[in-house]
Amino acid sequence: MVILKNLNSDKILSPTAVALGFFDGVHLGHQRVIQNTIDCKDKGLSSCVFTFSVDHEAPASKAGFKILSTDTLKAQILENMGVEFMFCPTFEEIKNLTPEQFVADILKNTLSAQCVACGDDFHFGIKASAGVKELKELCAQHNIMVNVIGPVQEDGLNISSSRIRDYIKQGNIKKANKLLGRPYTIDFEVIQGQRLGRTMSFPTINQKLPEVYVMPKFGVYASAALIHGKMYPSVTNIGIKPTVGGTQALAETYILGYSGDLYGMRINVGLIEFIRPEVKFESIEILKQNIALDVEKAKKISMEYISSILMNK
Repeated sequence: MVILKNLNSDKILSPTAVALGFFDGVHLGHQRVIQNTIDCKDKGLSSCVFTFSVDHEAPASKAGFKILSTDTLKAQILENMGVEFMFCPTFEEIKNLTPEQFVADILKNTLSAQCVACGDDFHFGIKASAGVKELKELCAQHNIMVNVIGPVQEDGLNISSSRIRDYIKQGNIKKANKLLGRPYTIDFEVIQGQRLGRTMSFPTINQKLPEVYVMPKFGVYASAALIHGKMYPSVTNIGIKPTVGGTQALAETYILGYSGDLYGMRINVGLIEFIRPEVKFESIEILKQNIALDVEKAKKISMEYISSILMNK
């Protein structure tokens, strides 16, 4: 997949079908919109996703919200789906475009769009001043077809990023994963920790969750870690490690069957099932005993998940 970020110089020369949206989490509802453009390959159109980065500034509609996926993870998911181009400028670069400029400059001139797809709540242009009605009117002036995709529902409710965030914060990771269509994934850089896990025979990798990202409920999760293209069963503790006097929230993952230096690398750790809340134990020895129990339980859950993935390939 080709990733374009420069609003002024990057251009796609071949005709495209473009999915429009922020696509935080790329959940099953988002995937329906994106799949619409992938299906246009049969018409000779390259599939493209228009999204934007909010690392420095976000739209007013997203002020204060917690992000589900990094731009890096979003790109991985889109590439796995079969998307050929991802256009991802910063929000600052596009926030002052009028609706007319967005359609003419970005969709027509930069992305060579012949067809676009979006959800029925899509807004664009300065201060989100235009919606689906205006998109259809402006695209018609440039012979661009518009497909509006209705919401995807689960249990009678629309699948949304906000629902998924709520489930993650509640520790209902299985429900969040059902709406995502895959495990909720932490993909931040591995940093130096206290190395206490090594003294208890459970060496771990540590990943700090930045403030702008959703924080899962503190506790222990069965997880799966992707390293150099191979998936390993793992167990992840998210929290501050109160037994050892921790104060900083981290994702700390013990990876079964892997030994090696991962410092400085971005490792994907998918949370599969919530095992128990974070607890302050009376001693390191009791903590060690409980970690061993957590590992055994997580191993079974993780191995079953990995086996199901391999069988479906």
